[in-house]
Amino acid sequence: MTFRVRSGKKGLELRLHNLEATIMDVVWSKQLTSFVVGDVLAILEKQREIAYTTVMTTVTRLYEKGILERERDGKRYLYSPKLTRAEFMESTAREVLDEVVGGHQAIALLAEKVSEASADELDDLETLIQKRREELES
Repeated sequence: MTFRVRSGKKGLELRLHNLEATIMDVVWSKQLTSFVVGDVLAILEKQREIAYTTVMTTVTRLYEKGILERERDGKRYLYSPKLTRAEFMESTAREVLDEVVGGHQAIALLAEKVSEASADELDDLETLIQKRREELES
């Protein structure tokens, strides 16, 4: 799945429109593994006035973008997230690095981030580097 990057935005809104990001935030934060449009609507109505059809259209758009899966349940659809929040954000980072920044610039940005990294983050990175070295050697 590929998306346009929305300049000037951060987090989920980097790749999703505002309501799409809000809905996915609800799905992930409430850990909705299977839901109908009405479940999301009930949560959003506590925050603001919103129409069922608006939520339905946006959830359908998320399905069409490949972020949600759905299956027929009688006259309605049951939706579930295809990706966790972490997987979505990782995929966003990869896309930005691959398509916007690219090659050597991406590595330079990584080096800059490494200089700011904590010991735990450096350990994780070291593990990834070692794994890649082993793949190259075999």
